[in-house]
Amino acid sequence: MGGKITVPELRARKASAGRGERIAMVTAYDATFARMLDAAGVDAMLIGDSLGMVIQGGTSTLPVTLDEIIYHGRAVARGTQRAHLIGDMPFMSYQTGLRDALANGGRMMKEGGFESLKLEGGREIADVVAALVRMGIPVLGHIGLMPQRVHAMGGFKVQGRTGEMAESILEDAIAIADAGAYGIVIEGVPAPLAERITHAVEVPTIGIGAGVGCDGQILVCYDLLGLNDSLKPRFVKRFEEFYKRGVEATKAYVDEVRGGVFPGPEHSFGLHAPTAPAASPATVRLHDATPAYGPTQ
Repeated sequence: MGGKITVPELRARKASAGRGERIAMVTAYDATFARMLDAAGVDAMLIGDSLGMVIQGGTSTLPVTLDEIIYHGRAVARGTQRAHLIGDMPFMSYQTGLRDALANGGRMMKEGGFESLKLEGGREIADVVAALVRMGIPVLGHIGLMPQRVHAMGGFKVQGRTGEMAESILEDAIAIADAGAYGIVIEGVPAPLAERITHAVEVPTIGIGAGVGCDGQILVCYDLLGLNDSLKPRFVKRFEEFYKRGVEATKAYVDEVRGGVFPGPEHSFGLHAPTAPAASPATVRLHDATPAYGPTQ
């Protein structure tokens, strides 16, 4: 499948300019999911502050802390060999000034295993993007619907439907690209606007709820795998129904436990017959130390 995907490689994947194939990105939050997604060939994984909703059960991303993002980043990094790893800078970890942004961004890169960082915002954070990039921290921008501003936006609503708002979002994209971002996530905007932005900037755009005209797409892994039983945003396509299948599998487990079917003989351990001592130390072999949850024999 090739080696580790880097920022220069992602930046060169400007599909709308004919330079490369579209970028497939997903969110990830732990090592097990990371191994599965990496094996599937995704190009990049975002350890998103969406973990506040899909992992922690909250109603927004705002409570997620820097330490939590770093913790989940380390877990994902352990399960990833190929995909590029991007960390969401949490709410108020970069909006309070350049000093805080650099210190917190540095912590994420040093302690979280991230290879680039994602920041929500437009013209008002262009100086922060530029400062991080100058210090060697690659930045992925995020414009349009910005979950960290859910209250200011009046909820998770499509942005850019009026001419004035559309022009403002376009200006945000240009400012972030000019500040040195290697790519821009465009969330929750009309498809024609996202396509217009994609052609207006020289860096790849990654859409979510922004139509097919972007240079790539991102989805929350829990959404694409059907692990949320009630949340069904219009822009999400469920490629599996793991929640439903998980309920069915667990019901089967419960039935077998209550019926005395599980564990069967093949899942149980017997006693070894007494054996004679080894003839000499030369015949002793070391036991295979492959990690396991419990005894295998």
